[in-house]
Amino acid sequence: MATRITIAPADALQRGPADAAVRFLRPGELRLEALPPLSLYVHFPWCERKCPYCDFNSHAPEGPIPEADYLDALCADLEASLPLVWGRRVHTVFIGGGTPSLLSAAGLDRLLGDLRARLPIDADAEITMEANPGSAEVAKFRAFRDSGVNRLSIGIQSFDDRYLRPLGRIHDGAEARRAAEAAVSVFDNVNLDLMYALPGQSLDDCLRDIDTALGFGTRHLSVYHLTVEPNTVYAKYPPTDLPDDDLAADMQEGIVERLGGAGFDNYEISAWARPGSRSRHNLNYWTFGDYLGIGAGAHGKLSFPERITRQARLRQPQSYMEGALRGDASAESHDLDTAAIPGEFMMNALRLTDGVPTTLFAERTGLSIGSIARAMAEACARGLLDPAPERIRPTDLGRRFLNDLQAMFIG
Repeated sequence: MATRITIAPADALQRGPADAAVRFLRPGELRLEALPPLSLYVHFPWCERKCPYCDFNSHAPEGPIPEADYLDALCADLEASLPLVWGRRVHTVFIGGGTPSLLSAAGLDRLLGDLRARLPIDADAEITMEANPGSAEVAKFRAFRDSGVNRLSIGIQSFDDRYLRPLGRIHDGAEARRAAEAAVSVFDNVNLDLMYALPGQSLDDCLRDIDTALGFGTRHLSVYHLTVEPNTVYAKYPPTDLPDDDLAADMQEGIVERLGGAGFDNYEISAWARPGSRSRHNLNYWTFGDYLGIGAGAHGKLSFPERITRQARLRQPQSYMEGALRGDASAESHDLDTAAIPGEFMMNALRLTDGVPTTLFAERTGLSIGSIARAMAEACARGLLDPAPERIRPTDLGRRFLNDLQAMFIG
């Protein structure tokens, strides 16, 4: 639900905690009549071990995780950010990482209590927490639910030990199965993360992972093609037995057939859901909604009447904690260039199978649809974009060549 914009008198903006928001209310180039929905992302930067394919901001701790100090820093970071989101309700919360399930049950309870004490979080907000399989995490699931988490996302990747080992995962297939079983027994809304095109993986083994996941009755699956990202161990030492493009395409087709036949909707490139179980938090990203990001390396996007701002927090946990307690954990904050906004909107919206209403472009960017009219016409002529005027929606061909379609809107 959009938030109507109310601008306080200039002298009022100079008093008290609103001082930090003054620069975002100065004249700008956009004309946003309403602010988009607001989400909150909380980053937990530690993992027991860094996986060789992972390019997220995650760190293996050298000693005990400084949980209390980190929670203090998150609280300070949030309080310093409050003037930027005064009066706005939070519709979804996502606690990601890293491995947030390394938090103690008491630590998670404190975190959610701190958030609720400072932000107006909807009573029916979707609150997601990421977890990894392992006996320590499984024992905490019920406590996490009792603290307010209502959606659990588990990083399974595979149920097969032969593929878990080269991925550097700390769990084995048996632990993955136990974690999935425990999750669906505690939570009504569970996502399982899976990967395919793994080193040495066959088509049959890929589809066996899908069938195993379906057997738990979960309502959401995220299925990712393994890619070798820069600045990872895999980038420096690439696996030599990755499936070729033809085999990877066969895997993708098999996944589409299996999940579609099981009643799952492929509503976003890598996201599959049963009816009523789409990720509300991720949908806010893909529809160019706003999100405040706190925690080491967290990113955020916030809209104001005449500008859209991107933020990033300090990446190193110790630097982040020190900065947050000083009152500034920011590594970067900049207004989006007007010319870049259409590309950012389309990069997200075109990931959705059904696209978005055409009117959403002006609502979320403050720009006229005319600013992308030429690119839309060209994309329609090439068969990549649906010509129906009421929606911005990729065709099946556009989804197959999504990178090419997105690039047409990047100025």
